This record gives sequence, C-alpha cells and structure tokens, in this order.
Amino acid sequence: MIIKSSFNQINEFFLLVSNHLRKFYLNSSLYNNKISKINDKDLQYTPSPSLLDCIIKYDKKKKNIEDYFINSIWTNTKINQNDYKKLHSFFWLFSIDLKSSKKVTQSIILNWIDSNQNYNQNNWEIDTLSKRIISWISNSKLTYEESSKDYKDKFNNIIKKQINHLINEIDRSESVDDKMIGCSAIIIAGLSFQDKENYLNYGLNLLKKIINFSFDQDGFPKSRNFRQLFFYLKYLVLIREWLKESQNEIPEYINEIIFHLGNAYNFVWQSIKQPLLFNGNHETDHSDFDQYLEKYGYKFNNKINFIGGYAILKNKNFALIMDLGSPPEKKFSSNYQSGSLSFEFLYKNQKIICNSGYFQKQNHQLNQISKSSANHSTLVVDNRSSTKLKKNLSGISKVEKGSKILKKKIFTEKNYWNINGSHDGYLKEYGIIHEREIKFLSDAFKLVGQDKLIKKRNFKSSNFEIRFHFLPNIKITKTQDNRSILIELENSGWKFFCKDHNIYIETGLYFGKKNSFTENQNIFISGITQNEDQIIKWEIEKIA
Repeated sequence: MIIKSSFNQINEFFLLVSNHLRKFYLNSSLYNNKISKINDKDLQYTPSPSLLDCIIKYDKKKKNIEDYFINSIWTNTKINQNDYKKLHSFFWLFSIDLKSSKKVTQSIILNWIDSNQNYNQNNWEIDTLSKRIISWISNSKLTYEESSKDYKDKFNNIIKKQINHLINEIDRSESVDDKMIGCSAIIIAGLSFQDKENYLNYGLNLLKKIINFSFDQDGFPKSRNFRQLFFYLKYLVLIREWLKESQNEIPEYINEIIFHLGNAYNFVWQSIKQPLLFNGNHETDHSDFDQYLEKYGYKFNNKINFIGGYAILKNKNFALIMDLGSPPEKKFSSNYQSGSLSFEFLYKNQKIICNSGYFQKQNHQLNQISKSSANHSTLVVDNRSSTKLKKNLSGISKVEKGSKILKKKIFTEKNYWNINGSHDGYLKEYGIIHEREIKFLSDAFKLVGQDKLIKKRNFKSSNFEIRFHFLPNIKITKTQDNRSILIELENSGWKFFCKDHNIYIETGLYFGKKNSFTENQNIFISGITQNEDQIIKWEIEKIA
C-alpha cells in the first residue's frame, strides 16, 4: 500500500512538471510560428445558420449588434469564468438580427483578433475555441460578407491558426465531449475552405475514432448517460447536414451511428416525452430538436424494450423504466450515479416514482452526495452506495469499484409486465445480493415490488433502506394506521403499502433541474439485514 501511494505521488509530480513545461511551450514563439503556417485559401462554403438550431439555445427575439459593441470588452477582467467563456465562444452571434450592422460585427471580431491572435489558455481551450470557429463561419453574413480584403485575410488566417492549434492539442483532451465539438469545428473549416487534405479528412478520421471509442455495439454511449446521447446525436446530425448542404459525400459510418443513436433517442425521449433522471440526466425538453429532426427528414423508430442497460415498458397511459445495467468503465463514468435497479414509474405523462438527479457543479459539496444510491429509488445498505466513486485530481467523481449485474429478465404481455434483475454491489462488504422484481398489473392499476436480500458466505448484518423519490410538487401523507402512504398527483391518487416492514416519510433534495435543488419528499422502508434471505414486498395502487 505504501509503495502504491509513493508511486502515485511520483506520477502526480511528473504530471505536474509536464503540464508546466507544456504551458511554457504553448506560450512560446516557437509554438506560435508552428501554428501560423497556413495556406492562402479563402472562405468558400458558408453553411446556413439554421442548421445550428439543433445545438443553439437563444432568445427568439433578435438583438442588434450595437448592444454588444464595446471595444474594451476583450480586456475586461471583471467577468466570471462562465460568462467569459460564453462571450469568447461567440455563440451569442446566433441571437443577432441579420439586419444589424456588418461593419460593427466585423469591428468587434477585428478587435478580438488584435487582442487574442496568439495562444491564450483562457480562451483558446478546445470547447470555447471550437464554438467560436463554428459561430464565425456559420454567421458569415455578419462576420465576413461585404468586408475588405485586409479584414478577410485576417479572418481567414486566425481561423486556420486556431484550427492548427486544435489539431495539435485535441488528442490531449480527456473530455470526449470537447473532442466532439472540436472535431465539428475542424470539419466545418475543412468544408468552408475546401481544404480536404489538411482539415476535412483529419476531422472525419477523428470523428470515426470518437464513434469507435464512445459507443457500444448497439450504438449507445458507453457512459450510459442520456445527456451524452442527445449531445452526440445533435452534433452528428449537424455534421451530416453540413456535408449534405456542401455537396460532399456522407460517410456510411455517420449514417449508421445516427441510425442507432436516433433509435435510442426515440427509446428514451420521443416515446415518453419525459426526462428520465438516471445517471446524470436532468429536466430537459427536446421538443425543439424533435421539430428540427422532422424539418430535415429524420424519423426514428424503436421496437425493443431494452437498450444501454435500461428497460422501458410502456402503453398508452403507463411507463415503467428500470436501470438493469452495470456501471460504465471508469473512463466513461464522470456523470454516473449509483443507481443500480432504480426505477421510475409514470401515469399519463406524470411521474409517480422518480429519481432525484444529481447536482452537477463538480466542486460543490452536493455533487458527491447526490451521486449516491440514496438519491435513487433503490436499495441502500449501511448508508453506502452499490458502486464506489472516487474523485480524481480534477475533482470529478468516477467509478472506483463497480457492481455487476448478475441477471436481468423482462417479460411483457397485454396487461402484465415483469422486470427482474440483481447485482453484487453489496456482496463483498456485506455478503448480500440485491435482487429486485417489479410487476405491473395494468387492469388493476397496481405496481407490485419485491426486493430480495440474498445472504452469501461473508454476511455482515447492517441497516438497510429502500427509497422511493417523488417530484417536489407531489404531496404524500401517512395514514393513521401507519401501514400505508397516500400519494397525491395532479391527475390521480395512489397508495403505497408495505405489510411487514416499517415505512417512513422523509424530506430530501431534488436535483432534477440543472445546477439547482429544491426540497422533495421520499418514502423509505428500513430494517436490519438478517442471517437468512429476506424479502421486502411493497405495492403502489391507484385509488383515485
């Protein structure tokens, strides 16, 4: 253990030294000369700004560019980091009225070039730089048209210089999301400057590597994260539309991954129209993207009930969703929550049972807490999670020790559903296997659950809790006999019942809205694990 700790400290020291040397090199004249070697090709293809509607969120009311015209803005130090990145990404250009002054827009860009023409670690990092290139090229009616030759030369040169830096640094990025955005910027530069050899081919080859690295054999993100599913699909569709509009050949691997991701998108969103709060997802409405897909002729369909480790069973009025997947590999687990065998249950597009999401600001104390099993509708043993997470040097919690799904079974017929699964997340430390079976009886409007704690050789008696979370607007009330709990939704009333164990109501925190939290309530069943197999039965039944 001491040797391992010393080895880790040595690695961290050399990594720190290497990073400092790298920063020195990037700010040197030697590196600046390297990325300043560019060709003399001018901007040729300019994509339609509307193609970016799939990834851009902006006010529908357009603004005048004069509202942004402040020459000293690029040297303003009294601005927080988030606003700084938004400003330097130039995505705000998509909210500018095209009737605004081209002269003013180009003056702002020229002012930026004069202040930032060399590498700057604050605004040349991959995410911000890539968005800036995409925005400048996509808004060419404002940023490029009717400009002088001198301006066009500076504009073309700074884009190519930034792309050269991007190509030089993108493989070093640990963020696959940043690589995807950077890859998109390289591809649009290759199409726009008709530079197939240096930019376009590199971008398309990088895209193929990202696809091979990031998705499983069914085309689902290896992170098992819904937000990444939406993110990748949007950027891949955008790249495909760029290729199509510029009359370039669309590689078959792009069509294939869009097909798989699109079917998964239909599976987790289009068929339910509700955000599912598993493993890093939060409340998001994708209706605008649905309209975008329809506008450009994309239609997805999914006829299976299991993908990416998730089971989704649904009919006209009900939906039952359960996590039957093992935790992702460590390198894909930055957004993972310990939610094995957790579930969500919906009636007429309203959630009866949900998960509570997690707080996504990495340095906030609630980030680590909200990633635990207790924030899901599942089993917690000894106040510990089924998966062990550990923070890395960047402060990101990743899977240190994962659980394994031992079995999964899904059965459906017209009026009866059955989902059954088990995992070993509590086996090594507490000597138990958690097995969960959920049955839905459609005619009886009843959900019947059974959590089985299967004793193994190294059994250790511990306290346990089985939690059921609710949205903040749902009212729950314990009955006088203390045997059941009433659940009041806007469109229905339900009763939760557990015959042989104590049930309680507790106030918790709901993190379903990004970077915020509010109080909610949850039901929990508590007890002590026994030196024998235990079965905890519970029911949720519609009463109004």
